[in-house]
Amino acid sequence: MFRWGILSTAKIGREFVIPQLLDAENGVVTAIASRDEARAKAVAERFGIPHAFSSYEALLASPEVDGVYIPLPTSQHVEWAVKAADAGKHVLVEKPLALDADDIRQVIEARDRNRVLVCEAFMVTYHPQWHKARELVAEGAIGRLRHVQGAFTYHNVDPDNMRNRPELGGGGLPDIGVYPTVATRFVTGCEPERIQAVVERDAKFGTDIYASVKADCGSFEMSFYVSTQMAARQVMVFHGDKGFIEVETPFNSRVYGDDRVILNSADHGTSTVYRYGDIRQYRRQAEAFARAAGGEDVPVFTLEESVKNQKVIDAIYRAAAHDGWEPV
Repeated sequence: MFRWGILSTAKIGREFVIPQLLDAENGVVTAIASRDEARAKAVAERFGIPHAFSSYEALLASPEVDGVYIPLPTSQHVEWAVKAADAGKHVLVEKPLALDADDIRQVIEARDRNRVLVCEAFMVTYHPQWHKARELVAEGAIGRLRHVQGAFTYHNVDPDNMRNRPELGGGGLPDIGVYPTVATRFVTGCEPERIQAVVERDAKFGTDIYASVKADCGSFEMSFYVSTQMAARQVMVFHGDKGFIEVETPFNSRVYGDDRVILNSADHGTSTVYRYGDIRQYRRQAEAFARAAGGEDVPVFTLEESVKNQKVIDAIYRAAAHDGWEPV
């Protein structure tokens, strides 16, 4: 069994990831750490985790841990991913791994010199709805793909929330702009070549709260918008000349409704619906990661893929600074 340690008692870990790690067929959670010892003990008691540490360093030194999940604030991801790898632990780190593609290079170096597995936690790439969408596009179910359209929005004006604090790596593009980007890349296997973008920042927080993006992907275009101060919405559509695919609840599985992939005909006269029940994408991610860490040939989201995805986000920020196209 793969023995997980959790660096931080962050909400995403408590409410989403830890319960599914505990449910995984090939892993157990043996330790959790927080700089607030009482908080670490409280979460450990809630989930029956045997070891609670008052420092991240102590957890990394524990022989009871094979690998760590890192849900720290974004600004700390690279630092602790490197420290964990240097401690000989496998590392699953929340997205976004970094705020600049160049920063990921040091994580790759740490992975390679320690011969451990390090992955960015894009759980969507383990959900079968995205594998179905990729399969449909590849087999020509919608003909020639012409356009990919997406949206991901929510409303959060809490000044204490890390998403609204630039010093912690807050902002809409790092938090949610990565999702339409990674989903499009995953489904099509194509990389955006150049970008046009508009980005709006909050006058008080200083974080980006709205971005509208157009990307030239060679044989098709991608457009999406994200916002941290709009009514909640998620949608992804892959539009071809012989039909189109809608991925419902594309990112937060089962939160916005059923997980469904809908293949629509060109005349909108027929639709084929692929419905997915309690998929538990965080569990699938954890199980795949543990198998890969154990040496099995299992697809995982690699750091090389992380670099490519982050390069798109970096280009969006650059594009927003001027009119016209910005190369990725």
